[in-house]
Amino acid sequence: MLRRARARVRPEDAGLPAGRHRRVEGLRREELALLAGVSVDYVVRLEQGRGPHPSAQVLGALARALRLESDERDLLFRLAGAEPPRPGTIDVHVRPSVLRLLDRFVDLPAMVLSAKGDVVAWNPLASALLGDWSAVAPERRNHPRLTFLPEPGDRRTPLGGPPEDLDRAERNVVAQLRGAVSRYPADPGLARLLADLTAGSARFRELWEEGSARTWRTHTKTLAHPVIGDLALECDVLVVPDADQTLHVYSAAPGTPAAEQLALLSVVGTQELTPATVRD
Repeated sequence: MLRRARARVRPEDAGLPAGRHRRVEGLRREELALLAGVSVDYVVRLEQGRGPHPSAQVLGALARALRLESDERDLLFRLAGAEPPRPGTIDVHVRPSVLRLLDRFVDLPAMVLSAKGDVVAWNPLASALLGDWSAVAPERRNHPRLTFLPEPGDRRTPLGGPPEDLDRAERNVVAQLRGAVSRYPADPGLARLLADLTAGSARFRELWEEGSARTWRTHTKTLAHPVIGDLALECDVLVVPDADQTLHVYSAAPGTPAAEQLALLSVVGTQELTPATVRD
């Protein structure tokens, strides 16, 4: 099943550079391993039906990378001897129809986030703007974690603008997590995330105790890109209601300096991918 599904996905569909002189259709094993956060040998063993049973986290990452429909995802879980995700837990599987919508934003950075802020899908321009998402370890592809528990290897494009912009952005992240807790009180991944943020970030504890629940859907964000310079972009947040996910799209008004910078960014593109640390 994995081999057939891998052949259906183009690298550019997964936010990876297509490269030249490819000898195989679809994703290479190395690319699937990079997206799912496992070793290439682990992918080989899964395709050959040997080795230990993969965890639910690994199966979910494989399903997202392979753009499986919900019933295909559930089949993958059952073939691996695991139960599919239960109702009442945060959905981190992105429907192919949403991914096709993401593909249409060829000249705008766009990405899909789960209810707890996991970056579960992105287009190449989102990597060019924000930093190569495939080079970030899967467990760290989470907006709240990157905001409050940054690590040197994250290599994210920092937020620019005045200090109050950062304050508003942090408050928005906390408010979104507070909403997620109200909807998914029993989700184990959300509980782990909150425990880590509470233990590791005094700023998060401060904002959480304040109790703010105000979020935004559209706002202007300044990003300090290392090559292009500061970009002031509008970010619209579109809701996928049945999956409780959000599609974030960055844009600029035609004829503005920011629009010209975005056009330049599409030419510069993503820097060479650096494989994240892979593990079994």
